[in-house]
Amino acid sequence: MLARGLQIGTRVVAMLGLTLAAASSADSPHRAVMKAADYAPKQVRVQVGDVVEWVNQDIVAHTATASDKSWDISVTPGRSGRITMQVPGTFGYFCRYHPNMKGEIVVER
Repeated sequence: MLARGLQIGTRVVAMLGLTLAAASSADSPHRAVMKAADYAPKQVRVQVGDVVEWVNQDIVAHTATASDKSWDISVTPGRSGRITMQVPGTFGYFCRYHPNMKGEIVVER
């Protein structure tokens, strides 16, 4: 189950080659934890087709928002949100609520 605040336009997702992954997916995701107003780790390296999951262990809501705003995942405390990366490249992201929170996903073939 994705966080209630998940807001991604399916056309934008399709254009970028990103897909939402159901939380019940059998795939083992690469996790980034949101805690103490930071992401850990700050950089996640994945392969095309891998799932990236943000887990909010903080007491406030956070987002994982692409630097180009092509995806925006809102995650409330105690919840998680996921995407499947399908295009190689380096993707910066930040939290809309806490702009000092920054991370990066490196997607390799």
